[in-house]
Amino acid sequence: MTASAETLRAILGKAQEKLAAAERELAAGFAGEAASRAYYAAFHAITAMLATRGLSFASHAQTIGAFNREFVKSGVFPADTVRQLQRLFEDRQTADYDWVHTVAPETAADDVAAAKALVAACAAQIAKDASR
Repeated sequence: MTASAETLRAILGKAQEKLAAAERELAAGFAGEAASRAYYAAFHAITAMLATRGLSFASHAQTIGAFNREFVKSGVFPADTVRQLQRLFEDRQTADYDWVHTVAPETAADDVAAAKALVAACAAQIAKDASR
């Protein structure tokens, strides 16, 4: 069963919340936290897209794979979207779990920009689909 409009708004709201946190963390000089929040903004946005088809998954890898299958391979989103998602995931892994390496400020800025674009694209697609 597809998600209700209320549920989609809530998921997209969570994406916007994480995106705002990413922007605040980046501005405050916390590159790792910015990268982590950017990933979660993108993750919630693609979760909303999958919910439009009644799909949800237990793992991040399954979620990204399903998004690729449902929306990238079908041409709804550009081919490089999955590469961006994978980069965001890897940067989040580094930021949250790697004791030796850190996320550079430039990388975090790229992550925030990519997440911002993906959140906007998902919200626009959901609005477009709802108006049909």
